[in-house]
Amino acid sequence: MGSDQCCGEFDRVTSIDVHRAKILLGHEEISHLYLDVRTVEEFNEGHLENSMNIPYMFNTPLGREKNPKFVDQVSAVYGKEGRLVVGCRSGVRSLYATADLLDADFKNVVNMEGGYLEWISKGFPVVEEVTHSKL
Repeated sequence: MGSDQCCGEFDRVTSIDVHRAKILLGHEEISHLYLDVRTVEEFNEGHLENSMNIPYMFNTPLGREKNPKFVDQVSAVYGKEGRLVVGCRSGVRSLYATADLLDADFKNVVNMEGGYLEWISKGFPVVEEVTHSKL
């Protein structure tokens, strides 16, 4: 363990790179699902295929605030045994979200390092919002 005391709360979190995440998400026998913890607005701009959006933070007039129902919402959708790859924009919110899920006794959750930005930088497929223009 490192001497950095600030990061002790993340000792239980397993972080994987986007290449490993892509394998876990695409492998039928392993069957991980992607939990996108970005805001609804971010998710609507583009996201991984077959992902579920449960925001860890909300945009408010006072800035971002933590979703107080996050753990309960994830539990209602996936249960505590669900195999989840947790991601956000750059990997920070997902690290906190993964730690919260592990603290709530979720068993099979991993954090995707680098988040959505790293995923798209590798050219991996995404679903982007389609804007319709009137001709």
